[in-house]
This record gives sequence, structure tokens and C-alpha cells, in this order.
Amino acid sequence: MSAYSEDIGADTAWPAEATDRMNRMYRRQRHIYDGTRRYYLLGPTEMLNSAMSAISRRGLSDRIRLALGDGTAFDPERQFGILSFDHIFVSYSLSMIPDWRRVVQAAVSRLKPGGALHIVDFGGQERLPHTARTLLRRWLMMFDVTPRDDLESALSSIAGHSRSELKFERPFRGYAQYAVLTLAAERATP
Repeated sequence: MSAYSEDIGADTAWPAEATDRMNRMYRRQRHIYDGTRRYYLLGPTEMLNSAMSAISRRGLSDRIRLALGDGTAFDPERQFGILSFDHIFVSYSLSMIPDWRRVVQAAVSRLKPGGALHIVDFGGQERLPHTARTLLRRWLMMFDVTPRDDLESALSSIAGHSRSELKFERPFRGYAQYAVLTLAAERATP
């Protein structure tokens, strides 16, 4: 049975075992992550500590707030005192979240009219040579990373139902996928 930490600012508990596993994985990598992230796009909770330290060292604590939370039940009012955002960024994490569709839905629900959800993550690598794709997929699986091959389809469905505009790209021969889902702006009232 897993222990849970309920101090994440969400209505659901976060498995402490998952946090411990991520911390073990990134405890040392966080120190070289900034210099290597271009080639090694993995990362999380110990990295939050590194980010907090960097913000503090640069005297930006009054301008930047960080919070650990569950993307499927994110409550910005509770964590930041605001209801919605102009932009939400999800970077190389949907591929590590089992209920990634719920994270996308939660993010869209927290956007202001005209706001944009920006997503970048591992792609299907469909235009990479077969051997490279196979090896990359095996490597990613070692870190519980599963490229979301149906991300474009899921976002297209959301765009169609929410009067949103979707821009979707698969750069680097499909190594990555990049999406911007922009909600329709509210109509001005006369």
C-alpha cells in the first residue's frame, strides 16, 4: 500500500511512492539539467527545489511563485489566489502522467477567454529511422515515459468542442510534438 502526501494543493492525494521515485531519479541530474535539457528532456520534484533556490539567488522570489501540484486537480485559486491564466505551459510531462487527458482538460478549464495552452512533449518519432525509434522508445520506457501518440487527436477534439484554434507540429522528424491550443476570446458586450 502506498503512502500519500495530501499537501499538494489539490483535492486528490499524490502517491508518495511516485514522488520518491522521481526524487531518486533526478536527485543528481537536476544539477546538470539546465546544461543538458536540450538533449535530455526529463525532469521533476527535486528540480523544483533547484528552481526555488535559483529564483531566490536571483532575488526574484517576489515575482515568481512555484508550487507542487497534481495537474489533474489543479486549483489555481488555492495555490496562487487567481482563477485563470492567460497561458499555461506543459513541458515534457504528459508522457509521464497516466491520466494525461485529464491534465489537458483541467488546463483548458483554467484558461481565460483568448488564453493559450502550450504543450511540448515527446512525439511518436514516426520519421526517425526504425532502429533509432525503437531504441528511443525503449530508453523512454525505462523512465516510465510514454509518448502520447494520440495527443493531436485529443487536442483536435477539444478545439472542436470549445471554439478553439489548434496549431500542431511534429519537429525533429517526430521526435517532439508541439501544440498551441488558443481559446476563442469572449465577445464584447454592447
